[in-house]
Amino acid sequence: MRNLDRAAAFTASTEGDTHWVEHLRVDALSLGTYSVRAGGVDDQTPHQQDEVYFVASGTGWFEAGGERVPVAPGTTLYVPAREVHRFVDVSSDLAVVVLFAPPESEG
Repeated sequence: MRNLDRAAAFTASTEGDTHWVEHLRVDALSLGTYSVRAGGVDDQTPHQQDEVYFVASGTGWFEAGGERVPVAPGTTLYVPAREVHRFVDVSSDLAVVVLFAPPESEG
């Protein structure tokens, strides 16, 4: 068992608008927190893994697959591997718990 309570906390970057912290990595999945500052630019690129996003705090919008939806605490989204996606118009600091399956990797 592993307590992942800290996964819901916003963490500010010292170098830009976004910050990533990985909390768990096992053979089948990885889990971390993606934080985006209010007014910040989310410049992430598509991942090779399926993702589930759970918004723990903050507000803004999410764009993927030609759709745009509002996000707020409790919003849960699924993004298939390789789909272009990003958070936009972030109006208050976002802390998003992200589950990758299989585990997240570069490229």
